[in-house]
Amino acid sequence: MTKEKSISAIQAGSTTLGIELGSTRIKAVLIDENHEVLANGSFCWENSLVRGLWTYALEDAVSGLQESYARLKDDVLVRYGITLHRVGAIGISGMMHGYIPLDHAGKQLEPFLTWRNTNTAEAASQLTELFRFNIPLRWSVAQLYQAVLEDRPHVKDLDYMTTLAGYVHLLLSGERVLGVGDASGMFPIDPDQQTYDQTMLDRFDAHIANRSYPWKIRDILPKVLPAGTCAGKLTESGAKLLDRDGDLASGIPMAPPRETQVPEWLRQIQWTQQLATSLQEPLFLPWWFLKGS
Repeated sequence: MTKEKSISAIQAGSTTLGIELGSTRIKAVLIDENHEVLANGSFCWENSLVRGLWTYALEDAVSGLQESYARLKDDVLVRYGITLHRVGAIGISGMMHGYIPLDHAGKQLEPFLTWRNTNTAEAASQLTELFRFNIPLRWSVAQLYQAVLEDRPHVKDLDYMTTLAGYVHLLLSGERVLGVGDASGMFPIDPDQQTYDQTMLDRFDAHIANRSYPWKIRDILPKVLPAGTCAGKLTESGAKLLDRDGDLASGIPMAPPRETQVPEWLRQIQWTQQLATSLQEPLFLPWWFLKGS
C-alpha cells in the first residue's frame, strides 16, 4: 500500500489495533484491511517472584499498555505526519490462563498469578477427579480452588475472576467477557455450546457448598464469546486510559479478548467424549492431551 493510501486508511479509521500482553513485551500493532502493518509500538516488562509465586503488577500492565500505544501513536506521526484519532476495531490478547480476583468494586484482591505457577497440584488433582476431565495446574479454576483449599481470606469477597487479557478488556470497555480461546484456559468448555460446561459448573458449586461463599462460580466467570462477536466498545474512560493525550475517540468496537475460533483441542475432546459414550465408560484425558491449551 502506498503512503497516501495508508494515510487515507488511518484517517478513515479503516484499521485494526491489536494489543498483546506477552511474557516479556507489551506490543501494539496497527494494521489495515489487508493486514499490512501500518505502525507499531512496544514496552518491555518482567514478571517477579513474590512469596514463591510468579506475578506481574497490574499497575505495570496499565503503564505498559499506555506506553506501547504512545509509541505506536508516535510511529504513526513519524511515518505519516498525522495524529491517530480513531481506529476501526480493537482486540486485546495476553498470556493465557492466570488468575486475577476482583471484588464488587473492581479492586484487585490478590496478586495476579500467571501461567508459570505450579502451586495448584492438590487443586488440579481434586478437580480432575470431580469433573472426570483433566484440569492442568495452570488453569484459572485450579488457582481458584487452591485458594479455597487454603482458605485464603479473599475468596469470600470474590465478585469476578479473569485473565490478564480479560482484565485489560474490562478496563477499556467495562465488559466482563472473554473469547472462547482464553476462556478455555479458565474452565472446561462445552464444545457444542461454546461456553462453560454447565454440569461441571454445578459440580463445583455443590462441592464447595459447605463453605457458604456468597457467590456461584458461573456468576464470577467472564461471559464466553465466539470469534467475530462484538465484545463491547471503547468507553470514554477506556479511551483516556489508553491514550494519555486524550486524542483517541471512544465508541470503537472491541473484539473478545484473545479471540480465537473453537480450538482444535475442543474438537478433539468432542471426539473423545463421543468415544467414551460409545464405550459406556468414563474417559480421563491424560495431561499431555491438553498441552497446547
